[in-house]
Amino acid sequence: MQSPPPNGENSSSSSSNPCNCHSCCLSPNLLGFPNSQLDHQNSANITNSSTFHYDFATATTSSLYPNTQFTNPDCLPSLQESIKRFTRAFPLFLDTVEADRVRKTEYPHLTLSSHVCLDYSGHALFSFSQKNAEFAASSSSTPPLSPTHFEDVSESEFEFKLRRRIMRYLNVLEDDYSLFFAANQVSAFGVLGESYPFKSNKRVLTVYDHENEAVEAMIERSRNRGARVLSAEFKWPKLKINCAKLQEMLMEGHKKKKNKRREKGLFVFPIQSRVTGARYSYQWMNLAQENDWHVCLDATGLGPKDMDTLGLTLIRPDFIICTFYSVFGDDPSGFACLFVKKSTLSIFTQPNISSAPGITSLKYFLRTSGYEPRNFRAAKSDDPNEEIECRGLDHADSLGLVRIGTRTRCLINWLTNAMGTLSHPNSEKGVQLVTIYGPRVGFDRGPALAFNVFDWKGEKIDPWLVQKLADRNNISLGCGFIKHIGFSERYREEEGRVWALEKGSEEKERKGKGKKGERNERRIGVVIASIGFLTNFEDVYRLWEFVSKFLDADFVEKERWRYMALNQKTIQKILEIFIRYVSTI
Repeated sequence: MQSPPPNGENSSSSSSNPCNCHSCCLSPNLLGFPNSQLDHQNSANITNSSTFHYDFATATTSSLYPNTQFTNPDCLPSLQESIKRFTRAFPLFLDTVEADRVRKTEYPHLTLSSHVCLDYSGHALFSFSQKNAEFAASSSSTPPLSPTHFEDVSESEFEFKLRRRIMRYLNVLEDDYSLFFAANQVSAFGVLGESYPFKSNKRVLTVYDHENEAVEAMIERSRNRGARVLSAEFKWPKLKINCAKLQEMLMEGHKKKKNKRREKGLFVFPIQSRVTGARYSYQWMNLAQENDWHVCLDATGLGPKDMDTLGLTLIRPDFIICTFYSVFGDDPSGFACLFVKKSTLSIFTQPNISSAPGITSLKYFLRTSGYEPRNFRAAKSDDPNEEIECRGLDHADSLGLVRIGTRTRCLINWLTNAMGTLSHPNSEKGVQLVTIYGPRVGFDRGPALAFNVFDWKGEKIDPWLVQKLADRNNISLGCGFIKHIGFSERYREEEGRVWALEKGSEEKERKGKGKKGERNERRIGVVIASIGFLTNFEDVYRLWEFVSKFLDADFVEKERWRYMALNQKTIQKILEIFIRYVSTI
């Protein structure tokens, strides 16, 4: 197990210092629990908060066998036994059973296929049952509903109605923001990279503890247009924001002479990491706005209904980017949304954003996903606010912020705790099977987990190999890189070990791409598990059960031979079919 992080740094006592805001994290009341933390200066509230968080951590530990290390995959408690202990430790989880009902009736493919989906982020538009009902209706000669009550929806009407539905779902006011559709997240960020006025506002400051393809593309474009790129630093081992450094970058130039114009820029802020699950204070956006930055809120990592929180309704960023996909666990095709505050539209170098490269209509989404607007029948009504039915969004709305927050929080903390109970047998140094990057068990952590698996010798197993083996066990996981990591003097020795483990895999990657020496920034490859409101306890248990198989020193080799045998059987069947076909000619 890794050593605990150092105590918090001393920071400025300025009233605008975000470090005073609950350790740069969201407060419990904003996350769906009743414990009020609005007055952070009140000592009684701070004491209650500490007690509350301690009790939550204690409950999480008791949800599995406390002080127990599992060294054999065959010794894990059963699913039935584990779920009993889980619900006893988290009784509020039982208030979220409506999500299980929705999963059973609207997403039956998850049960039928026994597929564990832990690689989705963004918002689901439709349910599996809705999609199949629409397709069935389109292939049937008999309309499912009377045409006297329903009417076909054209492409333009579909886009208009879906636009209205999305804005209501995200709690974004049409009077304040304009919404533009983009083919994907890369395209949405690309519009900012190409259209933001970097000639006069030369800085770009991003806050990401991981490598984000879309943000990297935006950075490259902005750098080519003369921007000065800055990045926040994250302190090892829990990857908390280095508050002092970020504050210094945000307030750079604040004390310039009044007659000298302060340099503005673009502050790109994600609220929470969709890789490590780390959550950050809304007050960073406040501080940026106070220092004349334009703020882009990256909402792609936010969970359903997180936009309903108090902080996001009070802090109005200049830009918001989020993503939507079709059906959870079935169809990941989708699009991105770029919201631009109407009062900010005039700053773009491109006069008409609608024609900017990357901005598109929903025709592309409809065609590639197989949907036809005529399949979505809207009730005839004189109401101009009539919307397209999106059951995926409807289910999130009906569950609400509190129940979704409770569900995902209980599941991700149980999984985080369970991963820490796996330890290699007969290891002199007590080698843990799993290393977690970012926050550990905690009330404030987000619903994503970044981890790596290590063998009994302490050597890292390639994250992409873990992902492939999980896929063969019907579990979908993500992979990525964490970066912008800072090590204090206390962790200098550990820093050497961390980068030594990464050196081999990084060199292999460069060699494979033929671009040796291209990457200068250090990063750590990780496996990523993302929890959503349709995730159930069995899903996280099955991931824990799968990871525990690596306690068997021969597991990887066995899987390799099994895969080769399966491939051989497949090739043999193909040859038999081919021979039979040739013999008939």
